[in-house]
Amino acid sequence: MSNTLFTKVDYTLSSLTDDIAHGKLGLPDIQRPFVWKNVKVRDLFDSMYRGYPVGYLLFWETGVQPGTKQIGTDDKQLVPSRLIVDGQQRLTSLYAVIKGIPVVRDNFSTEKIEIAFNPLDEKFAVPDAAIKRDKRYIPNISAIWDSGTNLIEFSSDYVEGLKAQNEDITSDDVKRAQRALGRLHALLHYPFTALELSQQVTADQVSDVFVRINSLGAKLNQSDFILTLMSVFWDEGRRQLEDFSRLSRTPSDGSASPFNHLFQPTPDQLLRVAIAVGFRRARLSAVYAVLRGREAADEVTSSANPVSQFDHLKRGQAAALRVQYWHDFLRCVTLAGYRTSKMISSEASLIFAYAFYLIGRTDFGVEEYALRKAIAQWLFVSSVSGRFTSSPESKMEFDLARLRNVSNDKEFLAVIDDICSSTMTNDFWSITLPSDLATSAARSPSMFAFFAALNVLDARALFSQHTVRELMDPATRGTRSALERHHLFPVGYLKKQGIDDQRDYNQIANFAIVEWGDNGAISDAPPSEYVPAFEKRFDQKTLHEMYRHHALPVGWQDMAFEDFLKARRTLMAETIKAAYERLAGAPHAPHAMPQLADLIAGSESDAVEFKSTLRTNLHTGERDARMEMAVLKTIAGFLNTQGGTLIVGVSDDGSPVGLEPDGFENEDKAALHLINLLKDRLGGHNALHVHPRFDDHEGHRVLVIECDRSKSPVFVKDGQAERFYVRYGPSTQELHGSTAQGYIQQRF
Repeated sequence: MSNTLFTKVDYTLSSLTDDIAHGKLGLPDIQRPFVWKNVKVRDLFDSMYRGYPVGYLLFWETGVQPGTKQIGTDDKQLVPSRLIVDGQQRLTSLYAVIKGIPVVRDNFSTEKIEIAFNPLDEKFAVPDAAIKRDKRYIPNISAIWDSGTNLIEFSSDYVEGLKAQNEDITSDDVKRAQRALGRLHALLHYPFTALELSQQVTADQVSDVFVRINSLGAKLNQSDFILTLMSVFWDEGRRQLEDFSRLSRTPSDGSASPFNHLFQPTPDQLLRVAIAVGFRRARLSAVYAVLRGREAADEVTSSANPVSQFDHLKRGQAAALRVQYWHDFLRCVTLAGYRTSKMISSEASLIFAYAFYLIGRTDFGVEEYALRKAIAQWLFVSSVSGRFTSSPESKMEFDLARLRNVSNDKEFLAVIDDICSSTMTNDFWSITLPSDLATSAARSPSMFAFFAALNVLDARALFSQHTVRELMDPATRGTRSALERHHLFPVGYLKKQGIDDQRDYNQIANFAIVEWGDNGAISDAPPSEYVPAFEKRFDQKTLHEMYRHHALPVGWQDMAFEDFLKARRTLMAETIKAAYERLAGAPHAPHAMPQLADLIAGSESDAVEFKSTLRTNLHTGERDARMEMAVLKTIAGFLNTQGGTLIVGVSDDGSPVGLEPDGFENEDKAALHLINLLKDRLGGHNALHVHPRFDDHEGHRVLVIECDRSKSPVFVKDGQAERFYVRYGPSTQELHGSTAQGYIQQRF
């Protein structure tokens, strides 16, 4: 038929293996590495020996001129004129066994395929120790096709060994064995039929053909085709990718090596980095067209000579495979808080971050300190936002396009900062991220971002003396991980409460990072039972900081489960935001406690206010809800403005009153009363921005309440109403309606 895309060509096994050996037929190419089990190779030889058909082969004409040499320093064969599209596993099996050469496995280790043969029974086997000792078997049939093997001598040696082990061998047995050996050797003449696609066929058509005729239906992608072109024009370069990938998984012998515990890239991932650096492109289809010597559809300059285009790829790959650059980049990853491979939900984010790192370092000469900080910020943003979860090539193409008009290091860093700031909007922090955290997905980007944030903030593990970073060290491995994810509300406890759906009790907001020993001790106890024992390990300041980092609302152990989840999601988003701001250059310094005497001596202001009591009306001597409301108004006003300090136990003129009029049994009772007020009237998540402490003033104990600047609006519940307060000079004022809305819109 004149409109077919292929021609039919007949081969023998001998001609195929010779073409592979001489470089006329490229092997292996698209489906690398070799994935067949040896049992399947045994079955292939058995089928051929019995004269069964073993399927068509599919080749693709490369269109290169005869005699074209490879790029690079190796002295390998000529550039192949045909590439294997379908049948690579079969031909790899046959070529490896016939020639006695090793194959590359999917973990990039090498292995020789050994197939045994029993000429008496005419059976093939994968040899084990017993078969190798059994003289009835040829332990490795590769020997029969060795260039130094004489078939007659080989047959005689086999018979002699057989007789030495078994005296009952008859002349008929010998003849049968010799015929079988001759038949095995004659497999070199086994016929194959190949369908050869013409060089005019596009990569998309080749992929479509492959899927339609291949029972596995594994669709080929553009990286497969580019790696194939590398086998044609620059096989040395492809081997470099594979070696780097293999060595990243293999502990070093002390020499420089890409080995690490965090990320082991595949050859096609490294190829993407090399292409992004060399061509400033992410769409591999465009780069593939250029490497084929054809004009790309999206304005990539092409050349009639594909060999010259490999210069760009070689430049990018040289940077990508430079071990020092690789380890310097991995420091960016750990700076962003990602310490182990289990925390990586999107390898595309890592790959593209590495490409940006290399471009900044090699093309724009960005100073290492600034570059590391910028890439860590960019990676954190990409990971938490799931930036490359869908259409990664398109998004990276857009990012790379923004570098086209960049001419120096400052402009490069400005592009990074702009990408980050345009992604991390107020709506993302207040709406998108809390919504993303409302999931039980085991590998949620937002969950890993929260764990990364704990590392960035140098937080302790919950109820631990050790930081999360210390316990997450990937180089330290015991029989159990030092850290474990713990259900804050244990599963057994929740099931007793009727919450037995996995999607509910495995919510991200129900997990915290603890030491494994603590996890076992907690078991199925409700938080109201196990938390008090753990809290005794720490002073109030340490415990408050720990709860703030781990996004635990004040009084969380006594909250209803659904209320707890809702409150914690908001706080988790704030923890992640705090980590991002630190990476972006706004580190959160420890809260500095002002001197009490200085605060009181300065009288009331927009940042300082005095209250005589927490709950008692000094005129009546009775508990008065209006006193509590006055305290809550002031705290909310500070939170909604710029923060401040409220001192309870001091009159308006600064005279000491003390806590005695409130009638609390002790300071713990007073602190618990305040915490309950905050939790009930302001919300437990807002209480984390409030830092109470007790202090002495002129012989009296007073309560000092430090308030941070809140990142979201804080309302005070007053019966059925919710009121919004701000500080204005030394007073607290309530805002209503459009005035409140305008303030909130501008402030938050």
